Amino acid sequence: MSDTTSPAPVDSARASQQGSVARFMKATELDTRMLGMLGALAVIWIIFHVMSGGLFLTPRNLWNLSVQSASVAVMATGMVLVIVTRNIDLSVGSILGVTGMIMGVAQVTYLPQYLGFTSPAIWILAILIGLVAGVAIGALHGYIIAYMQVPAFIVTLGGLLVWRGAAWWVTSGQTVAPMNPTFRLLGGGAEGAIGATWSWVVGLIACAAVIFFIWNARKQRRRFKFPLRPLWAEGFLGTVACVLILGAVHVANSYPWPAGIVNRYAQANNIEIPEGGLFIAHGIAIPVLIAIAVGIAMTFLATRTRFGRYVFAIGGNPEAAALAGINTRWITMKIFMLMGGLAAIGACISTARLNAATNAQGTLDELLVIAAAVIGGTSLSGGVGTIAGAMIGAVLMQSLATGMILLGVDSPLQNIVVGAVLVVAVWLDTIYRRRVG
Repeated sequence: MSDTTSPAPVDSARASQQGSVARFMKATELDTRMLGMLGALAVIWIIFHVMSGGLFLTPRNLWNLSVQSASVAVMATGMVLVIVTRNIDLSVGSILGVTGMIMGVAQVTYLPQYLGFTSPAIWILAILIGLVAGVAIGALHGYIIAYMQVPAFIVTLGGLLVWRGAAWWVTSGQTVAPMNPTFRLLGGGAEGAIGATWSWVVGLIACAAVIFFIWNARKQRRRFKFPLRPLWAEGFLGTVACVLILGAVHVANSYPWPAGIVNRYAQANNIEIPEGGLFIAHGIAIPVLIAIAVGIAMTFLATRTRFGRYVFAIGGNPEAAALAGINTRWITMKIFMLMGGLAAIGACISTARLNAATNAQGTLDELLVIAAAVIGGTSLSGGVGTIAGAMIGAVLMQSLATGMILLGVDSPLQNIVVGAVLVVAVWLDTIYRRRVG
């Protein structure tokens, strides 16, 4: 008797539980793929924290992780648009290398001859020169792909070799250092962060922006008579977002300056060091702020502009987009110009962080950038992708690299793991597309 009646309550409970989860997801409109990626990131962090003996989830490591992820995250935002249009860019690491070398040579060798070593314009002009070079390289790639009809894979594979060689040719293989003191701030470090006070200010402004956008989205839905999320769901989303933002600020403010830098700072400013030592927080790093600003701008470009709509239309159906009057060739060329400019921004961060321009700079970054975009939900079949997902994917990829370094894993094995993760990510994307399709 019991064998025949017991499954009913169990099945009923399971159905009830699944129903409550489904109702919660429907009310909050959370992206299941994004939640899955965040869950995977959390699992990776916990595993590395346990295996490293409690070293991974420390303010110091998380702060360094955010800085190291910045350049890849910036380039991943552009790679989303490239892949959405069913193209690929294998040259972003080499573009980063050559533009970084150009910026290094400009500020170390050429500009000081005309402006003097102490001119505040040196670092600004160096960045502008690098950005122009990056956009020009992207324009060349885009023209060959869009107007000469050469496949993007071949063009950018050639670019990977050409621009890596060009980076060596600029200085005949020599490393260029040191960088301009102001330029170095873009790479992070003790002085390349905004401190505790301004970090809290930025965090509170971000929370206010989250609340405003939730309120404005609700207002727009009501205006156009779209279904509204329950008030508790709006409150839940706003609360979670603010907690995560303020928690990140707290972690950044928990990482102090090294003792040597603190002592020099105290001596230079006539500050008496207390018995327990002087605590000066790093705060949010400047490269992280740059990455966040790029992410916000690229999200707006992809979701709120005509250009963004055209990009996703081309990715969804290139023939239909062309028949609808979209200049697909010009849009494609602009995408690669944008990708080149973002690679130059990544070069600014990377070169400033290293305080040098080297020939090996950006090597294999194309693998990390493509993996970040794909892991973040960008489909290689085109038409689907999110900027936020790609940036989280960049953090996930850098977390793997940082965790393996803490565990003492050899560099070749690190590359094996990264390559395997990319293949698995594409496989999971294929399965997901089949199910939703």
